[in-house]
Amino acid sequence: MPTAAEPGAIEVALPKGPVTVSTLFTPAARPWAAVALAHGAGAGMAHPFLDGVARALAEADVAVLRFAFPYAEAGRRMPGPAAHAVATWRAATSVLGALVPGTPLVAAGKSYGGRMASMAAAEGAIAPAGLVYLGYPLHPPGEPEKLRASHLPLVAAPQLFVTGTRDPFVQPVSQLEEAVAACSDAAIAWIEGGGHSFEIAGARRAPEVIGADVAASVLPWLRTRFA
Repeated sequence: MPTAAEPGAIEVALPKGPVTVSTLFTPAARPWAAVALAHGAGAGMAHPFLDGVARALAEADVAVLRFAFPYAEAGRRMPGPAAHAVATWRAATSVLGALVPGTPLVAAGKSYGGRMASMAAAEGAIAPAGLVYLGYPLHPPGEPEKLRASHLPLVAAPQLFVTGTRDPFVQPVSQLEEAVAACSDAAIAWIEGGGHSFEIAGARRAPEVIGADVAASVLPWLRTRFA
């Protein structure tokens, strides 16, 4: 069984000077992979959903480093510039690589956090062994014409999109399928009936339970690639 998440901090180099952001590291007994896990735009790294994801992965011997983006660390509700998120991703993957050396490193994130990981990878700021998106925000709800997918084919590493079939950020779902098909190595793990936070109508489940279930959908892909 994994130990409790260990709090820490990392320094992020921003244009106006370095800032420090908080981290939570959940170690694994015999890690065969390590995941840097970013929060979404509206919830921090300690959200119960991410706690459920981290615990379930660690129980399967995947170490997990959660971290805060600078805007969240500062107590602001709105995300800062994308360049700040990319810089944070660069710092987080560097630290995780030092914590679990010689282990395949995967960049993962809920919604906004995953999209920022994809941008960092497309720009070459990070070079993970794989990327996992938990509810990729393909476009704003109700605005399918505003796609956020042009950079995805530039990501060299394998990509997994874990997506609810009722997620308003990917309707119509054919748009996500087309975006994934344009990538060199990408797949979708559909959560039947799931919304953007993987909630299912009529099924009352705690966020940490949902997170653990989502992690269970990710683990087969991780094992196929890295175990």
